[in-house]
Amino acid sequence: MKMLRNAVASLLLLGATGALAHEYEQGGLHIEHPWSRPVPPMAVNGSAYLVINNHGQAGDVLLGASTPLAERVEIHTHVMDGDMMKMRQLDNLPVPAGEAVTLAPGGHHLMLMGLKQAPQLGERFPLTLQFEQAGEVQVEISVDARAPQPVKKASDKGHHHH
Repeated sequence: MKMLRNAVASLLLLGATGALAHEYEQGGLHIEHPWSRPVPPMAVNGSAYLVINNHGQAGDVLLGASTPLAERVEIHTHVMDGDMMKMRQLDNLPVPAGEAVTLAPGGHHLMLMGLKQAPQLGERFPLTLQFEQAGEVQVEISVDARAPQPVKKASDKGHHHH
């Protein structure tokens, strides 16, 4: 167990000193701002969030994910059940061509189940996304208290396009 904890700690440290890139490209997919909230040291579960943009001509499907930080990763969403909001596991998450799918608090998200180590503020850890068409996409999750703000590009000039 101590060896596993040291291996995970090494991955976290490696991530903390790694590149600051928070955008990833593979095929027609563009992954932005992968992040997670810090959790208490004895927490069993955590969550991860990101934005998947599909710039390709065909749709794709997020089939699942994995990280050395947790026993398994599940795709979840929140749904209204009467007057109560409930979390529900999804088998997969479609990403239509030309659209963006946002995984964020209160909506679709990745549940990190059976944490081997609790992600702490300022750390980074690896996550592998598995897509039906694009295959595996490796990203680095940044642990932050709140969602990262998108960087405005000079070409945006204050306009927001849908």
